[in-house]
Amino acid sequence: MTLEDRHGSGVYGHQPIVLVRGESAQLWDRDGRTFIDCMSGHGVANIGHAHPAVVEALSEQAGTLSICPSGFYNDRRAELMQELVRIAPEGLDRVFLCNSGTEAVEGALKFARVATGRTKIVAAMRSYHGRTMGALSATWNKAYRDPVAPLVPDVSFVPYNRLDPLDEAIDSSTAAVLLEAVQGEGGVIPGDGEYLRSVQQLCHERGALLIIDEVQTGFGRTGAMFACEHHDLHPDILCVAKAIAGGFPMGGILLGERVGELPSRVHSSTFGGNPLACAAAVATIRVIEAEDLPGCAARRGAQFRVGLEAIDSPLIREVRGLGLMLAVELRKKAFPFLAALADRGVLALPAGKMVLRFLPPLVISKVQIDTVLDAVSAVLAGEELSNE
Repeated sequence: MTLEDRHGSGVYGHQPIVLVRGESAQLWDRDGRTFIDCMSGHGVANIGHAHPAVVEALSEQAGTLSICPSGFYNDRRAELMQELVRIAPEGLDRVFLCNSGTEAVEGALKFARVATGRTKIVAAMRSYHGRTMGALSATWNKAYRDPVAPLVPDVSFVPYNRLDPLDEAIDSSTAAVLLEAVQGEGGVIPGDGEYLRSVQQLCHERGALLIIDEVQTGFGRTGAMFACEHHDLHPDILCVAKAIAGGFPMGGILLGERVGELPSRVHSSTFGGNPLACAAAVATIRVIEAEDLPGCAARRGAQFRVGLEAIDSPLIREVRGLGLMLAVELRKKAFPFLAALADRGVLALPAGKMVLRFLPPLVISKVQIDTVLDAVSAVLAGEELSNE
């Protein structure tokens, strides 16, 4: 803690916990305290921490070849591309590999402008797409945007899940509409299926591309491999990252035929598609399918949601979510409750100032969910009692 405080950039706030080890859905601090992880590293550890299959894949590949420039072919990269196309929504048959979610969004915005010859991007209010300059330009929170303005021009925002404003916003200069299938940091707000399909139709009619950001919702999180599947969506561009490689940093952009042929060298990434990341991602996809983790997310998510809805507290405004991407919107600020949960051995996230967000590994057990529910109920009841 002293060293990070002394040498860190200062851009992160820290809880006073030193995490040193993880296994499945549990984490340990340096003092040996155990925590149930309902963060998953911001939605990364879908298959759990230190999964043996990923550990083995990384170890074997590290001893074989760790980096290969994209100007050469590579067996691991080709294998991963084939796997991503196989599991993706139909029509996405090409892949650009990068290193993170924000990089995936950056590339998607560039590809959309190049493919359409247009410049305008339409995004949603309360959206979150990353913190680099292009992705940040399509991120709603002004607290992130204003300190580094001016940002990339020609980006506008419309309300989420409301078609009429979006209908008015898409015109002949619109390159793409960029939406999350479930808004994550914006409060865990699921997209309405009819709305999303109507957006897709509008994009087709007006020559704009539909970019769906599944950085947080992909790879089983919502009860399907991709949240698009709940609504029979077929985006032109799909952004993925977070859980793709079992904890190893990686991202990807999946491209459909409406993108067309991209010019040579229009984009690049030194580390994108490196064999280490690709080996980890292939192993992760195999674990997700072999252990039916989307099915686990659906079943455990239903248990978790029912339990949250059963908590009788005047502090709860709403429970919402999809699969194991859940939120409790409170009538008070969430941060004190997150600290209280940590004291009880549960690590969770905010989603704005008033929302508790739960993103546990998809391997979380029924017993662990019951323990989390007991902790949530206790901290809310404790706050209620303290106000009497």
